[in-house]
Amino acid sequence: MTAATHGCGGECAVDPGAGDAGAELVLGVAVAVPPPHSSVLATWRKRVGDPAAELVWPHVTLLPPTPVPVDRFEDVTVHLRAAATARQPFIMHLSGTGTFRPTSPVVFVQVARGVADCEELEKLIRSGPLQRPLDFPYHPHVTVAHHVDDQALDEAYEGLAGFVARFRVQSIQLFCRDADGRWRQDIEFPLGSAGNPQA
Repeated sequence: MTAATHGCGGECAVDPGAGDAGAELVLGVAVAVPPPHSSVLATWRKRVGDPAAELVWPHVTLLPPTPVPVDRFEDVTVHLRAAATARQPFIMHLSGTGTFRPTSPVVFVQVARGVADCEELEKLIRSGPLQRPLDFPYHPHVTVAHHVDDQALDEAYEGLAGFVARFRVQSIQLFCRDADGRWRQDIEFPLGSAGNPQA
């Protein structure tokens, strides 16, 4: 789906908050890992029993889950289109595993190339209508195990230690959280001049 269309109307879960005036959508922005690499990572996440395995596509987060008023949705899409067109496509190289333990029970696949590109995109995105604080300093990665016991974390860490993927990132993806907690890919914003209808 391109930035010219959006499927969020009526499909994404709306948090009514304090009446209709406070209705919100929960949005996230990411680099979606493409097939076949995404299938490998999703299979491992299921294998270790991660409860989010069926709810989220393998990705590198650029904006964590963020509540946005429904009436600001169009402002958000304009902002994301501008952020995307300001950066050119780049190569992402994923290699090996890392962990946030003991601070947080997370195992992830590391971004070996593309870190600076993600950092620049994150700064552009987390501004304007999406300005918000972060719980932790930004660190691009692909989560493969979370909210599981230490044995499962170790299994993911060791099992994906040799994982390698290399692909060209040509767009960023807006995700919207549905009522069942599933994250749905909603709008794709091409990077660089391909995303600018005036180019």
